[in-house]
Amino acid sequence: MSDVRELLGRAAEHAGQPVISTEGVYAKAARVRWRRRATVAAAAFAVVTAGAVAVPGLTAQPKEEQASVAASAEPAGSSGRAKKLVELLPKGVGSVEQVSLAVIIKHATPQQAKEHPVGPLDGQYAVRRDGGVGYLVIRAMSGEQVRKKFGGFAPADDLCKPATGPRPTGCVREELPDGRVLTIWSDSMDYGDGTPKWGFELVGRLTLKDGGVLAVRDSTGFRADTSQGPLLKNTPLTRAQLRSLMLSPELLPNQ
Repeated sequence: MSDVRELLGRAAEHAGQPVISTEGVYAKAARVRWRRRATVAAAAFAVVTAGAVAVPGLTAQPKEEQASVAASAEPAGSSGRAKKLVELLPKGVGSVEQVSLAVIIKHATPQQAKEHPVGPLDGQYAVRRDGGVGYLVIRAMSGEQVRKKFGGFAPADDLCKPATGPRPTGCVREELPDGRVLTIWSDSMDYGDGTPKWGFELVGRLTLKDGGVLAVRDSTGFRADTSQGPLLKNTPLTRAQLRSLMLSPELLPNQ
């Protein structure tokens, strides 16, 4: 498995392009995590967080402009993904809308934050419940993309038992009958100072038979000046609900 430097090197290949990827909003925590976990777990996290790039000349926008940009409820081209996701979620989760974390946190323009989803429901979704705001971040990668960016993931790799470094908290690995492997663990996201300050979350990674990966972050939200609301008291989905969502065929790319 590639070490931390190799992962960062690959992630930096696209540096300088005028795009802010979704993963940029986790960059600071990712750097700390990578330094602490030069293991398979680091690569698993990188599925969602690697690839962050800077936008040349991007500066903080005036508050009036920030509010205007962040007010878009659904990114262009989303084709009603939030509505489709809600159909897969249990009742009582809260109100769900698709958002762009790059726009909300990085003040990127919609064009700078434009993404190229692989899975039919890839995206970032704000979940509002009991006055708080959490997030579901869904991302699928094909086997070819995983091999090109990370060197590939072997189903035999056990994220719960890394060769070095601490074991992920509350990590459960499940080998499915069809050869896929589902791993879910919890993360306090307590990696020191930085903005935004992310709250507790559950993280899931499903390794597909072709070497592809489906990754989902189930976050209680973040604290920052750009926050859309207080943290949720609990993650948007319970561990059992997250497992059910990740095993939904509706999240997988068309074969």
